[in-house]
Amino acid sequence: MQDPILLLQMLVLLLVIGAFAGVLAGLLGVGGGIVLVPAFFYAFQTLGYAGPELMQLCVATSLSTILVTSTRSVLSHNKKGAVDWTILRAWAPGIMLGALIGMLIVAQLRTVALQFIFGALAMTVGLYMAFGRSAWRLGAAMPSGLLRLLLSPFVGFLSVLMGVGGGSFGVPLMSLFAVPIHRAVATAAGFGLLISIPSVAGFLLLPMTVETRPPATLGSINLIAFGVTISMTLLTAPLGARLAHALDPKPLRRVFAVFLLLVAANMIRKAAGW
Repeated sequence: MQDPILLLQMLVLLLVIGAFAGVLAGLLGVGGGIVLVPAFFYAFQTLGYAGPELMQLCVATSLSTILVTSTRSVLSHNKKGAVDWTILRAWAPGIMLGALIGMLIVAQLRTVALQFIFGALAMTVGLYMAFGRSAWRLGAAMPSGLLRLLLSPFVGFLSVLMGVGGGSFGVPLMSLFAVPIHRAVATAAGFGLLISIPSVAGFLLLPMTVETRPPATLGSINLIAFGVTISMTLLTAPLGARLAHALDPKPLRRVFAVFLLLVAANMIRKAAGW
């Protein structure tokens, strides 16, 4: 029987995490996963569930929430005709293959290694958010042929290693190849769905050690964190979207970039044992 006080603490922490992730997703257009993974990590660690499989749990649970939020986002964007289905269909096989490979790699890694990986990739995303320019271009159209064959699995692979959806890597990639930002954001939501389907299916079959497993965990996905986070993000994301129209998003993106860099640096520090 689980301690009811511990369960209440877990519930309160997850409510706050879900609300914060939802506001940021609506306000800045970043995927909630980039906030959820470190937030889940610190929450579960505070509750006493530290262990070699903790980051697996955080990555898997974050991706399970993306399965729902990406579906909702794609349907919403598609009503406005913003999703580029040509890009989505062409990139789907590679992204899903990369996501599956990423899940298999995560299954073999322990918390310390995943902390280092998350920290390094989060720093890369944070630096791009801080210093990236909308005018930067690598090409006039999305890659095809061999380059697409190489890049599409890479997007799925890196996203699963971080526990994020399509926005963190898909939006910058499409922007660099001249896809308009609104179309890139809408299509990246589809990337998130492609990333989460194979990876979540795999993580549901990946068991955790009983002694370090939080209550209501199926495979490597915590169902309490999944349910609470989805409920809160669906409630607060529209608030973030309204704030985005009322505020200038550029300085907010830079503030979030600094926050993300600090979170990434702290994740690496803890992994290094400093």
